[in-house]
Amino acid sequence: QVQLVESGGGLAQPGGSLRLSCAASGFTFSTSGMSWARQAPGKGLEWVSGIYSDGSDTYYADSVKGRFTISRDNAKNTLYLQMNSLKPEDTALYYCAKGYRDYDVDYWGQGTQVTVSS
Repeated sequence: QVQLVESGGGLAQPGGSLRLSCAASGFTFSTSGMSWARQAPGKGLEWVSGIYSDGSDTYYADSVKGRFTISRDNAKNTLYLQMNSLKPEDTALYYCAKGYRDYDVDYWGQGTQVTVSS
């Protein structure tokens, strides 16, 4: 069955960095667009970033543009999100999703918590 397992979350200071990973299994990763979304406490789901199956196209929410970088390693079936210049408002539960955009997501990971605080 499809499994998406996120890791790499934790506590970071403002201005710091974290790298999230999502290990995928149970489907052909190299032919699937993938994305990251997040949900902050008391707020709705925000789509953060997405990447085409071959990595040829990406998009970012305005709130993270220039600070976050999405990438993938199709040989390792792994999706990444490099987060730099973290802000307290980046605090959220981050989810890996199978699908490039919100309208074509069909599977979710369990989420990894990111907390940005001094």
